[in-house]
Amino acid sequence: MNLKTFLAMLARDAHVARRNFLTILIQTLLQPMFFVFIFGRVMTTSGLMSEQYKVLLLPGIIAISMFMSGIMAVAMPLVSEFQFSREIEDRLLAPMEIEWLAVEKVLAGMIQALIAGLVVLPTAWLVMGGVALSTNHLLFFGIIALLVSGLAAAIGLTLGCSVGQIQIGLMFSMVLAPMIFFGCTYYPWRTLDAFPVLQWAVLINPVVYASEGLRGALVPQFPHLSGYLVLIALALFDAAFLFLGLRQFRRKAVS
Repeated sequence: MNLKTFLAMLARDAHVARRNFLTILIQTLLQPMFFVFIFGRVMTTSGLMSEQYKVLLLPGIIAISMFMSGIMAVAMPLVSEFQFSREIEDRLLAPMEIEWLAVEKVLAGMIQALIAGLVVLPTAWLVMGGVALSTNHLLFFGIIALLVSGLAAAIGLTLGCSVGQIQIGLMFSMVLAPMIFFGCTYYPWRTLDAFPVLQWAVLINPVVYASEGLRGALVPQFPHLSGYLVLIALALFDAAFLFLGLRQFRRKAVS
């Protein structure tokens, strides 16, 4: 790796992100805040849902925001650079291995996903009117946040190098939407006890471990998957999607 070139590309992506800060902020906050306001404030304040639900909901909202931000930060520019602007051809001339260019994309996506989580956490907390969160597992929370951001960026790399420009809509409807709705973001994994087949089937979904991990770190009083299981699963998914993404990136770059 040429470290100077790597850092220069990372700084360039950071500059682009700063210029589009308002757009990125709206994309990160709009949908989660709608859901938080309706289900975490309106429904609970009116008595239609228990006050405990908003406590249960917050970790899932953070997981959704980090996943969407990390995936979009990597996938959308790659689709554009490979198929519209062809900007990737200039980057491939940089004096470093092709894989390091992909790693830089993943690192930039990780940073955006972490920022999204840090922004959504206090914002959603305020919209809900205050939620009692645990501060006893901050180290675990930090590790989970890093693994989730890395996973989101790695999935974005894989999708960005695998999806064509006319398939972007399908990516949302057939990949991301099912991952979110069956990712235990709006409910704990234990609530699926009444659906045993579905309960075990959703364990192939990496979003489950993100939601359950954040739930175990922030609101451990609610049922959640074992922290060790979450860490192992997230680490394996990170490695698998990064490997797939790097392989797809090289194939796309040399084709």
